[in-house]
Amino acid sequence: MSQPLYKRITLKLSGEALMGDQDFGISPDMLSYVAREIKSIVDLGVQTSIVVGGGNIFRGVAASSYGMDRSSADHMGMLATVINSLALQDALEKMGLQTRLQTAISMHEIAEPYILRRAIRHLERGRVVIIGAGTGNPYFTTDTAAVLRAQEIHAEILLKATKVKGLYDSDPVVNKKAKIIKKISYMEVLERQLKVMDMTAISLAMDNRLPLAVFKLKEKGNIKKVVCGEDVGTRIS
Repeated sequence: MSQPLYKRITLKLSGEALMGDQDFGISPDMLSYVAREIKSIVDLGVQTSIVVGGGNIFRGVAASSYGMDRSSADHMGMLATVINSLALQDALEKMGLQTRLQTAISMHEIAEPYILRRAIRHLERGRVVIIGAGTGNPYFTTDTAAVLRAQEIHAEILLKATKVKGLYDSDPVVNKKAKIIKKISYMEVLERQLKVMDMTAISLAMDNRLPLAVFKLKEKGNIKKVVCGEDVGTRIS
């Protein structure tokens, strides 16, 4: 059995990751696939927290560009992340995992409020902690929320699951000759404005020396490979 390199990690899942091949919403097949991938590292004893996005349902930035108030749009986006978090929680529990959903916006009937010490205690007891509603504040992305929560719970690395194999020197969709970057510094990501995460998230990771791993979610076993230290995707440090 592979041995994990990290004891405690944070996984950032975009809302789009849960769409699968659909144009909108949540794909049951993709949800099951993601749950199995997460179970593979929990079974190794890795303490796992997950920050979920909401772009498959509602994206605040897009709505604000159509004239909606940015704060209102972002709060709607936060609620979308909670919908995704509930779906992921259900999928993980069907796999036999113990989970806790915590949210930055209080909604006691469906989730615990995000309380740092409680989150850490859940992790220590082997429960998967799913964190919804971003930071609870408008104008901050779920990428920034992921870095913030990873830092708070003392995660050793932040895993960013994406549609592509890692970070490229240019957009691989536009430029077919784009080359993957295996290792890069935070400052270089900022200077070259590489669109792996928003600049606030990268700056926060750099200030706190939180290593980031960027990899393709749809390649089976990638989450486990990253956790076990295999050379997958891109490392930012």
